[in-house]
Amino acid sequence: MQAPGTWAVQALIFIIVITALGFLPVLGWAAAPIALPVLVAGMLAGAQALDRGQTLRVDHLFEGIRRHAGNLLLVGVFHLLGLLLAAMVAAASGGSAMLTGAAIGAFAGMGMAAGGMMLGMLVFTVLWALLMMALWFAPALVMLHGVAPLDAMQLSARACVHNLLAFLVLAALLYVLLWVAMLPAGLGMLILIPVIAGALYAAWKETFSPSLGLPASPAGDDPQPAPPPSEPPRP
Repeated sequence: MQAPGTWAVQALIFIIVITALGFLPVLGWAAAPIALPVLVAGMLAGAQALDRGQTLRVDHLFEGIRRHAGNLLLVGVFHLLGLLLAAMVAAASGGSAMLTGAAIGAFAGMGMAAGGMMLGMLVFTVLWALLMMALWFAPALVMLHGVAPLDAMQLSARACVHNLLAFLVLAALLYVLLWVAMLPAGLGMLILIPVIAGALYAAWKETFSPSLGLPASPAGDDPQPAPPPSEPPRP
């Protein structure tokens, strides 16, 4: 709400860049997942600037290219590899049942084939959710704390597991909001993308910053080591 116009422009550029990368010949399918953490980190840098009372700029979106570009791209590579691994495991787990069902034929075979497809989708969904846990805080930890990519993904996964209920509720809310945002010709994404960036920044700040006792180091300073994720409050 502090800079709605700038956020909307950032979201529009974000969508254009990701879409354009997806249309690249041969490697377009791989370019978008790799670039995603870089752009997310840029939006987080913009959220941090607002949090510090500074002005949000459109070029904050590309702050991840200017700072920690290599490590953010590595997070993107791990994102891509995780998606490919999840797809292969899902295909292997459900494909055998589908092939057996096709070989048997008739109604029994159709049921087995359908069950194999459902099993493959279930396996992929579970693996994808685990991958999202590892990626959720990773851009923030790399960008705002200078954490190494694999360490950032491990810390992110631990934080999500320690706050599993909150993570699941947020995921359900974002799923519903995504469908709502797509209804008016996708224009709602210009609002939803900045909301997700703000939610991600707030979640990172509440989960990691209290353990630090200090704000994340500003650009150009030596990065502070990331603390372990905070435990959920006990009743």
